[in-house]
Amino acid sequence: MPVQGQDPLFDEPIEALRRRIEELESFPEGSPSRRELDSLRKELRRTSADVFRHLDAWQRTQVARHLERPYTLDYVRGMMSDWIELHGDRAFGDDPAIVAGFATFRGRTVAVVGHEKGRGTTERIRRNFGQAHPEGHRKALRILRLAARFGKPVVSFIDTPGAYPGTGAEERGQAESIASNLIEMAALPVPIVAVITGEGWSGGALAIGVADRVLMLEYAVHSVITPEGCAAILWRDQERKADAAEALKITAPDLLRLGVIDEIIPEPPGGAQVDHEETFRAVGDRLDAHLRKLERRAGDELVRARYDRFRSFGAYEER
Repeated sequence: MPVQGQDPLFDEPIEALRRRIEELESFPEGSPSRRELDSLRKELRRTSADVFRHLDAWQRTQVARHLERPYTLDYVRGMMSDWIELHGDRAFGDDPAIVAGFATFRGRTVAVVGHEKGRGTTERIRRNFGQAHPEGHRKALRILRLAARFGKPVVSFIDTPGAYPGTGAEERGQAESIASNLIEMAALPVPIVAVITGEGWSGGALAIGVADRVLMLEYAVHSVITPEGCAAILWRDQERKADAAEALKITAPDLLRLGVIDEIIPEPPGGAQVDHEETFRAVGDRLDAHLRKLERRAGDELVRARYDRFRSFGAYEER
């Protein structure tokens, strides 16, 4: 499937090879037509690596939004067991845009919170395309508090176009729900590791992103605003979204260089959407490594280091 909203020339060579491979795989075993498969698969790997090696910031944004990338529930099913999902914020209702609960990850119980965009039109509408309402943020906070009460580490998966800006969300305290999460996550006395798996924009990302370690998939993107929103504000022209994406420094290499994230997790050639299993293995390995280090620290030490981490962001001159 081509990247959503993408210039068709961007991944057309890759898609053409994939279509040819799928066509040949439909032939019976032993058919002369299947003899090309090995060479075509090698060519696909080479072509994917070459194309993805030279992506600009806007192209990475399109990859991060690919409809087949794994979402939170995919990571839970692919990396964890004994998943128990909890619903509702105990105040207004349940928001399917954020999923939250507890699971077993490599021998330890972890609290999991994350955005969920869903598969297919019906589910995407039900989950509001991963745009959380205040009750979603409050549901996440409810699970975070349970994690602190029982001394369990937290794993956060970030992939959202942003917090939902609708009238109802504003009436129910969207800004307050995000601010409350920032305050309480900053003081949570348990390890928190956040993984930016796709797009992570604005307060919707920050609401579950105050962590001891922030990891980011290779082709994920993250900033205070979407490129389209930035272009509309700066130039009153959303068509300049590619210029905005470049200026915002939204890519994983940019954010690692700026110190906003702690590590880039490599993706399979062609992106996480091509090979979910390999992506789960890579994310699981790095998640486990960081949790092992953080679990050795006392709660007050974690809180102090987390505070220092976020206070150190940004560069300035004193005059």
